[in-house]
Amino acid sequence: MSMKYQRRVIDTVLDELFPGLPAIALEGAKGVGKTATASQRASSVFSLDDPLQFEAVQANLDLIANAKPPVFVDEWQLLPPVWDRVRRAVDDTPDDAQFLLAGSAQVAPGTRIHSGAGRIVRMVMRPLAVSERGLINPTVSLHELLAGTRPAIGGASPLTVADYADEIVRSGFPGIRDRPERQRRMQIDSYVDRIVDRELRDNAMLVRRPRALRAWLAAYGAATATDAAYSRILDAATAGEDDKPARQTVDTYREHLQRIFILDPVPAWTPTFAPLRRLTKTPKHHLVDPAIAASLAGVDKEALVRGAGTRVGASTGTWLGALFESLVTQSVRVYATAADAEVGHLRSADTSREVDLIVENRAQRVVGIEVKLAGTVIDHDVRHLNWLGDELGDRLADKVVITTGPHAYRRPDGVAVVPLALLGP
Repeated sequence: MSMKYQRRVIDTVLDELFPGLPAIALEGAKGVGKTATASQRASSVFSLDDPLQFEAVQANLDLIANAKPPVFVDEWQLLPPVWDRVRRAVDDTPDDAQFLLAGSAQVAPGTRIHSGAGRIVRMVMRPLAVSERGLINPTVSLHELLAGTRPAIGGASPLTVADYADEIVRSGFPGIRDRPERQRRMQIDSYVDRIVDRELRDNAMLVRRPRALRAWLAAYGAATATDAAYSRILDAATAGEDDKPARQTVDTYREHLQRIFILDPVPAWTPTFAPLRRLTKTPKHHLVDPAIAASLAGVDKEALVRGAGTRVGASTGTWLGALFESLVTQSVRVYATAADAEVGHLRSADTSREVDLIVENRAQRVVGIEVKLAGTVIDHDVRHLNWLGDELGDRLADKVVITTGPHAYRRPDGVAVVPLALLGP
């Protein structure tokens, strides 16, 4: 018996966009829920990871163009000519809501396909945000924060630090998180094994040293929420080893892992028409789900709460704090998509100023977000947010600290203090 579909934040975006667009491509790592979401809107489905359907479509691409719309093509990147056939179909008959494509990898370098600009709109889908996990109803909207009206902030959350640690290790993958603990742990371990042993190979990367790749991926996970140099990550992955992978090999790891959406770095924020100068351009490291980082380190909920886990590229803070920031980042990016906004991070070149997340919408309104693994917020915690307000003036729509605490409220200096479970789209 099939499970009832759980609506996602991205469904609200699709409700608005798909009826007025001819083709949308949902992209994201395997297991985030693209197939389930797209299938809700399709009259015809072609699953190209099914060998029989792959063979049929490969022999006759017109099967897609002639099927009853809306047509959903799953794992389209396994047969790149599908993209151009959809593009031509849209050119021939530019009706709305014709095609949904889902892909768990960008096409391999050197593969020749048309960009699809103006015909196929691309959207990234990520694992479940915290508000999608059925914990409690959020009381604070990122969309409202971006409006700049400084909305009233309130609400209470029963979640503790231990609960957030549990959410980290349970993961945001819909098909994994609700299984019994041992099954869940084995599935996440198998997910990592599949990345190394199959997914990269299926997407045009030959992995000659699987153990070295896995060690590098674990070191990258240990660098979560930092902008550690890739050379430092490599050193952490090969500590005590003389035979280190070449820099070119490591660059290939990074390129392909990002191509299959396993690496999900947050770019440095580049302000437009703003007075800020001398900001770093280095991205912050994040995996698509912090549960992968915990799995690679062999750390469970209890160990995280006890302080287990070695950080790479950070001299202060705990690894649980870094993974909590990654959990916050995952959710904020989902909500930002619904608000038609982008997410970056801010750090000055001399490291004297840093804001964990910068959300900017198309009206160039900015919400600055700091993340704190605690329930209390003091003046020291908000100094960079208040500095950002002084620098940006009215462009700063709101200032927020995301916490693990029980209450949402607004401080006298205007900073909104919001438990993660109370933040929503």
